[in-house]
Amino acid sequence: MFKSRGDSNIVYKCTVRLLEDTEILECEFHPSYKGKFLLEHVCQQLNLTETDYFGLRYVDGNGQRHWLHLAKVILKQVKDASPILFSFRVKFYPPNPLLLKEDVTRFQIYLQLKRDLLHGRLYCTANEAAMLGALIIQIELGDYDPNIHVGNYVTEMKILLRQTDAIEARIQELHRESIEGATGGGACTDGGVRGLSTQEAEQTFLRIACTLDTYGVDPHPVKDHRGNQLYLGINHSGILTFQGSRKTHHFKWAEVHKINFEGRMFIVHLNYPEKKHTVGFKCPSGAACRHVWCCAIEQMLFFTLASSSEACVYSGGGLFSWGTKFKYAGRTEREILERDGLLATNRDDQEEGSSVGGKRKASSVPATPSTPMTGDFGYSSLPRSTHSAPLEESQVDGDLCDGGCLLGGPAVDIALACCDHLRHSDDKQPCPEYSPRDPFDHSSSESAATTHVTYVSQTSHAAEEWRPPALQPPPRPFSLLRAFVPSFLFVCLLLSLAILLLFETDWPLLRPLKRKPELVSLRHHYYAPLKEYLKKKIVELF
Repeated sequence: MFKSRGDSNIVYKCTVRLLEDTEILECEFHPSYKGKFLLEHVCQQLNLTETDYFGLRYVDGNGQRHWLHLAKVILKQVKDASPILFSFRVKFYPPNPLLLKEDVTRFQIYLQLKRDLLHGRLYCTANEAAMLGALIIQIELGDYDPNIHVGNYVTEMKILLRQTDAIEARIQELHRESIEGATGGGACTDGGVRGLSTQEAEQTFLRIACTLDTYGVDPHPVKDHRGNQLYLGINHSGILTFQGSRKTHHFKWAEVHKINFEGRMFIVHLNYPEKKHTVGFKCPSGAACRHVWCCAIEQMLFFTLASSSEACVYSGGGLFSWGTKFKYAGRTEREILERDGLLATNRDDQEEGSSVGGKRKASSVPATPSTPMTGDFGYSSLPRSTHSAPLEESQVDGDLCDGGCLLGGPAVDIALACCDHLRHSDDKQPCPEYSPRDPFDHSSSESAATTHVTYVSQTSHAAEEWRPPALQPPPRPFSLLRAFVPSFLFVCLLLSLAILLLFETDWPLLRPLKRKPELVSLRHHYYAPLKEYLKKKIVELF
């Protein structure tokens, strides 16, 4: 994989952390190698053929996390990082992991979801947490054996972010109970997990996890215009916002017209049948905002484009965002499904999402937030995370790719026949026994890296009837003439004043500068003839 190219014999070394914290890979690459080579090399070591769902993450010198771009040179992305450290993570979460062809791919998805559960990104109710924990115990330890599994053996295994005694007792109870009502491998269970094979327990774990609201959501901390703490999530279904224990908004990809950013403002333009909306999220820094924008663009293109050949170069937008362009690299989800012969299993709304994909415009538009549509979005909550914000300098190296290493990605809307019975009793309200720590707890050092947002406030009472906002004039279209001609004239005026000050005044401070050969030549060959010409024309005119 890493052979010499050209005359260059320089070899760079890097470390790749895998989904199991104890496993790492030491890799080498040449200066001209692109991100695709490194990802394919890692997947080859793991015997992964379905590589499109995975990616490599790294942290830059300012503590900002990034995904390694497959089509760009590795060295230009990591720059002067020493040591060079990557984390192998799931980038695009498949909506139904059971449809994946390879068992090894499903196992990597399971490892990622186990990490998400441990670090609180995969939020769930107490019953769901207990069932997922019991399935992990069944996968790791096998069937319950009273001679081996004595005492509180669950405590020795860290499974949940907040692992209370009550939930540990429930996990052990489910581990001891035999399965009831099983209809086949990976089927839903009405009782315990005893009797499930490792493969069946893994399939059941994936089946339950992919039905949760926060499945595949990579939380970006944000604030609305009133200072309320929110979390922004991006997955296969669109862009979601969370506040406390509620999923407050869900902007589906079919409703998203375009995405761009201006400076620190991440902007989403929505296209509803009767009206248009623009919502903006203010991020703590330009780097964090660019990262959120890149994640959103990449997720949108992966799940909505029919073919990667339809992707064009996307620009971050306005005058304050120059130099930010994104070119999608890799296959789209539709291409993967067509390759594997699974496209027929998609829901009808998959085509709806693809129809609005196309070559979406991502250029800059002025941020004019308006009131978004509200509705019954159900219940969900999101844990603390600083994915889009820079890492704290005080964090140790292990934290960079551990608890703080957040992953983003979801997948296509494929029909799921999953076990919802575990959620019926708990969807109304969260159980106090298990709740990831408050994402707004400012006593933690992680909360220092929160993101801000200019967002649209929703109706104060969900029961109130939504009323459309008053019509507002559309934003003025971007005009090259209006933007650059005044700037050009202003610069010309400043240069003219500077030349007059230099050549027509006799300030002592400017004398050494005027004696320079370059300026003497400029005055003799250009300034003096031009001055005489203009003086002559003015005299003739008057």
